[in-house]
Amino acid sequence: MCPAGGHPEEDQEGGDPRGETRVEIRAKGLIMNDGPLAPPVPVALRYDAVDAPSTVRFVFPGGTSWAFPRTLLEAGLTSPARRGDVEVWPCGRVQTVVEFHSRDGTAVVQFDSSALLRFLRRTYATATPVVR
Repeated sequence: MCPAGGHPEEDQEGGDPRGETRVEIRAKGLIMNDGPLAPPVPVALRYDAVDAPSTVRFVFPGGTSWAFPRTLLEAGLTSPARRGDVEVWPCGRVQTVVEFHSRDGTAVVQFDSSALLRFLRRTYATATPVVR
């Protein structure tokens, strides 16, 4: 379900990404559940072109972290996509839902699509590591 209204992003990117090999921005995620809407939580969106060039990582308060293919995040911005324990799908025109499954349960988190798109653009703009 997509609640009415969005939530602001805390996009803390800065500088020119060319020449960098790591990207981190902070986005606000709205955790969806059956109860009343809670305030958005800060989520660190991370990418490392050297250590894991095909992977993105979402880090939640308390240290919970999920790593999954960057291509999954990209595909899920326009149509439902799933790989392993992570599912991503568009929710209306301006929101994207990321669903994380574990043996402890499921977390459903809604983001502004524009923040995820900015993050992806920065990951693709980072320098490709030189192989010698």
